[in-house]
Amino acid sequence: MKDPGYQDLVLCVPGKGLQPLVEVRLKELRPMKSIDRRTFLSRTTGAGAAAASVLVVPRHAVGGTGQTAPSEKVNIAGIGVGGMGASNLRNLSDENIVALCDVDDEYAGRTFEGFPKAKRYKDYRVMLEKQKDIDAVVIATPDHTHAVIAMAAMRAGKHVYCQKPLTHDVYEARQLAEAARETGVVTQMGIQGHSAEGARQVYEWIRAGVIGEVREVDAWCDLTYYPWGHASWSSPVGTRPEETPPVPDGLDWDLWLGPARHRPYHPCYHPRTWRSWWDFGCGMMGDRGAHTLDPVFWALDLGHPTSVQGNSTDLNDETQPIASIVRYEFPARDTMPPVTLTWYDGLRPPRPEGLKDDEIVGTEEGGAVFYGSEGMLTCGVYGENPHLLPGIYNMGFEPPPKTLERVEGSHETDWVNAIKNGGRAGADFAYSGPLTEVALLGNVAKRMNAKLDWDGGAMRVTNVPKANQYVRTDYRDGWSL
Repeated sequence: MKDPGYQDLVLCVPGKGLQPLVEVRLKELRPMKSIDRRTFLSRTTGAGAAAASVLVVPRHAVGGTGQTAPSEKVNIAGIGVGGMGASNLRNLSDENIVALCDVDDEYAGRTFEGFPKAKRYKDYRVMLEKQKDIDAVVIATPDHTHAVIAMAAMRAGKHVYCQKPLTHDVYEARQLAEAARETGVVTQMGIQGHSAEGARQVYEWIRAGVIGEVREVDAWCDLTYYPWGHASWSSPVGTRPEETPPVPDGLDWDLWLGPARHRPYHPCYHPRTWRSWWDFGCGMMGDRGAHTLDPVFWALDLGHPTSVQGNSTDLNDETQPIASIVRYEFPARDTMPPVTLTWYDGLRPPRPEGLKDDEIVGTEEGGAVFYGSEGMLTCGVYGENPHLLPGIYNMGFEPPPKTLERVEGSHETDWVNAIKNGGRAGADFAYSGPLTEVALLGNVAKRMNAKLDWDGGAMRVTNVPKANQYVRTDYRDGWSL
């Protein structure tokens, strides 16, 4: 393991693409005897004339050892490029998009046309095996395939950007975070609000004590997936459709299913309504919840809850509830008191008392309210537009000093910059893995319609053993993490 007190430096010839001649290691933060440039170069190169034309630069400036030079472009492959993946790739179009992988030729067709030089694949495993020039991958497939693809990419040494929610179950999230740590690749989960100004202001205001101690938070998304894509078909809502239409040309249905249990193709699953089905999606809690819980989890440093209680409407084994309420209890952290976090799915929480009718809480779609001992703070779904409640407190309000670095460019470029500079992206798997665990634990509580006691270290529900079947779900034969 590299001694963190040392910095890798490289002697390079300028004007020749920074070709490395000699690599040396200098101890940082340790007094060194003064030495002039000429003496240093003559000792390290042994050639006075040649040494005069040598530059000393950081290791990451020339790439190698797992890092890409800032002057170089990253070779990126997109996996699942028909929906959100297309947007991610547009934000990365300044890099080299060298490969595109999608199980549905028609759905991905527009993206294929947009990057005509990229090689095309249906199976990500074939792509990772055959195309060795790939540095990094962007994963935007349905939730149930995130983990197996991300794990395969990391084990192949690829940097990974994965759309939210990071995984389909709690166990997968824990495993991906551990794999990212072990492999050392640069990772990022697609929660773009984390790189934006609003979420960083929420963090800074809460940490500066602007509203005092926070013991309660409400977060919500009042959208619903009902009807789940097949209400016009003959099957009752909440059951699988009885029709078995043919698989469209260009779609590999078996690959689309991946590790999920086999079922016949139907358009109510693909391409847009898979989030509604337990076997494929994580519902609104994995969709908007991953965004909205982000500034809450970040600002309050929440970690593992001790319990989570779910109350849901119209429970069934196939589709997401129309509405639900999930209540988490988090213990005290350092100087922060215990917190009760309540998530409203398909509903809005009670409006805080004492507000005027025209005062905005969250956004039309959702948001969060932090209840502090000295006031309230609200923000939107992505942490945007934070402001104090009641509104009178915003008059003359001077925000505390900025303590967090700001991201220049997009959430995707934050990831690319970390690849090039040898750093960490803001929503890497070390952060987004635990955040995903919290969100998906809410789905476990929804399905049980019960209060669950949670042992975060052991990753286990202790009072309702049956609930653990949803903490780690089974893969069908032929698939593994």
